[in-house]
Amino acid sequence: MTDPEFRSGFICLVGRPNTGKSTLTNALVGDKVAITSNRPQTTRHAIRGIVTRPDAQLVLVDTPGLHRPRTLLGKRLNDLVLDTLSEVDVICLCIPADEPIGPGDRWIIEQIKPLSRRTKVVGIVTKLDKVGPAKIAEQLMALADVLGPEADVIPVSAKSGKQLDVLADLLVSLCEPGPAFYPDGELTDEPEQVLMAEFIREAALEGVRDELPHSLAVTIEEVIDREGSDPPMVDVHAVLYVERDSQKGIIIGHRGARLKEVGTAARAQIEKLLGCRVYLDLHVKVAKDWQRDPKQLGRLGF
Repeated sequence: MTDPEFRSGFICLVGRPNTGKSTLTNALVGDKVAITSNRPQTTRHAIRGIVTRPDAQLVLVDTPGLHRPRTLLGKRLNDLVLDTLSEVDVICLCIPADEPIGPGDRWIIEQIKPLSRRTKVVGIVTKLDKVGPAKIAEQLMALADVLGPEADVIPVSAKSGKQLDVLADLLVSLCEPGPAFYPDGELTDEPEQVLMAEFIREAALEGVRDELPHSLAVTIEEVIDREGSDPPMVDVHAVLYVERDSQKGIIIGHRGARLKEVGTAARAQIEKLLGCRVYLDLHVKVAKDWQRDPKQLGRLGF
C-alpha cells in the first residue's frame, strides 16, 4: 500500500548545451551518473538519476542540450529531448547566471511553452558561484519575465551545493502523491556498458580542441571477466570513433601519450563503477562523417 504522503515524479532538466544540467543532476543524486565537460553537447542521451528520500523519489532526466541542429545527429538529439519533455511531470529550464538570456534560450522556451499547459515548469539559474548577488537577482527577474507568472524560479549552485536542498524540496512539492519507481539505494537505471562508454568519452574530451566533441563516439565491444584472477579483474575492450584522420591523431597524441592518459582517467571511473580491477583496451577508428550517416548513427547507438 502506497504512503499517501509519499510523492514521486519524473523531472526533466533542459537548456542550451553547457548550462550545467549534468553537474546539477550529479549534485542532486549525490554521485556521478552523468558525465560533465565544459564542451557543448557532452550529453548524448537521456540519463536518469534517482533521488530517494523518506518522503519522495525524484527521477531526474538529464537531456542533451536543445539547439538548432546542423547534422542528423543534432536532429536526433533534439527529437530525443522533445520526446522526453512530453512524458515528464516537471520541466526544469537551466539558465547560467553568468550569461544573458539569448536567442538560444528563447528558442527553447518556445519549444516548452505548449507543454506548460499540462506540465509544471521551473526556471533554474545555475552557476551561482560565478557571479555576485546583484547579477543573480537580475537573472532571476529576467527568467521569471520570460517564463511567466505560473513558473517557479530558483537559483542554485551545483558546485558549492547552495540551494540544492531548497530546489529538491520545491521539486517534491510539485510532484503528485505516488509510489517509488526504483528500489531505495539505486542511483541510475543506466546500463553499465553505457556508463563505461560515457566515462571514456568524458576522459577523451578533456583538454581537446573545439571541433572534436561533436565528432567523438565510443562503443564498448566486449566486457570479459578474467578467469582465475584474484582479486577479480575485468577486461573491457572499447573503440573511440572520430570522423577524420586528423582527429584520430588528436585522440592518440604523440606516441600514444594522449590515449594513455584517457585510459588511465577512464579506468579509474570504471573500476569505481564495477567495484573491481579493470584492464581497459582502447582503439581509435575513423568513421567518416558518421554524424550525417543514418546507417553509422544506428550502429553507434543513435
